[in-house]
Amino acid sequence: MLGPMAPARTFTRYVALGDSSTEGIDDPDGTGGYRGWADRFAERVAAANPGLLYANLAVRARTAGEIEATQLSPALAMRPDLATVVGGMNDLLRTNFDPVRVAGHVGTMLRALADGGATVLTFTLPDVSRRMRLPRRFAARAHALNVELRRCAAASGALLLDLANYELAADPRLWSVDRLHGNAEGHARIADEFAHLIGLPGAVVEPTTRLPPPPPRPRRDVVAEDVAWIVKFVMPWALRRLRGRTLGDGRSAKRPILTPIGDDARAR
Repeated sequence: MLGPMAPARTFTRYVALGDSSTEGIDDPDGTGGYRGWADRFAERVAAANPGLLYANLAVRARTAGEIEATQLSPALAMRPDLATVVGGMNDLLRTNFDPVRVAGHVGTMLRALADGGATVLTFTLPDVSRRMRLPRRFAARAHALNVELRRCAAASGALLLDLANYELAADPRLWSVDRLHGNAEGHARIADEFAHLIGLPGAVVEPTTRLPPPPPRPRRDVVAEDVAWIVKFVMPWALRRLRGRTLGDGRSAKRPILTPIGDDARAR
């Protein structure tokens, strides 16, 4: 990765907008909830900015349009000086996917938060098609969306972590068993890269270090793992789609108001 793209500055209010990635899915916090890269990044920012207030408005399964409709106004009302916006993964599997429209929602959020005085960060989406055994057209969808996300980031002045070009983003050892979300190590590496992007003291680029090659696996183990993944994740997802439901139904943000880092009095 490149060196820090923003000079170190003081931050007092950080707000995270997004879907399940920002919510922290599959990075357990040890108390029955999830930590995730946004929480980890907030902790890094707070270490250099004592008294930092942090809100996480993300809700799993939200599309980019839903994130804009439900999270942007509350985020702007908090007057953040630091914000992250990540969305689009849930749009990729929709039949009406349009990369320009999806990125447009993200771009609207980037511009609005930047115009409000925030340093804004976002990232491109890694291609999940190989891990999830999806047709090649889904790789083309991800590529088209990332082209638009890069354009929106440049136009708004947002800092971009180009995760789609991040070599380790394709390493299965950084992903949870659902093949869609990062595991604890994957979330930690994203947080470290964001810390580096805003020039936090001591932030380094270790996350770009290549992992040693994985040991070879018998094909029968790979097939058995694929079957188990289909039964546990793909079939329930397909049933929810048929019923017009998502995992985000009835859920609210885990941290909807600004609170100090480490404060357990989170509004629920």
